[in-house]
Amino acid sequence: MKGFGGGLQQLMKQANQMQAKMKKIQEELAEQEFEGSAGGGGVSVKVNGSNSLLAVTINPDVMSAGDVEMLQDLIVAAANDALKKAKETSDKEMAKVTGGMNMPGLF
Repeated sequence: MKGFGGGLQQLMKQANQMQAKMKKIQEELAEQEFEGSAGGGGVSVKVNGSNSLLAVTINPDVMSAGDVEMLQDLIVAAANDALKKAKETSDKEMAKVTGGMNMPGLF
């Protein structure tokens, strides 16, 4: 039993270190910007790693078409593209720390 306690203590120490690394990565990702686009670049959107929308840019040519529904669809598609890139980057960085283990609730 004595050896088990030391192993558990070491495991807890490693878990705390992993959690600290993941927190640092989350903070770094929150400051990164990710851009998505749709309609051949007619609409572009910037988000950050905290999934906050930072900017929407619409090419004037898209506006001149006068199709509001199409513009709405392009904005949604561009936003989803940017958010997908942010999530993929986050997943990739977290996998480096966790060794690919799925650890729900930790990030």
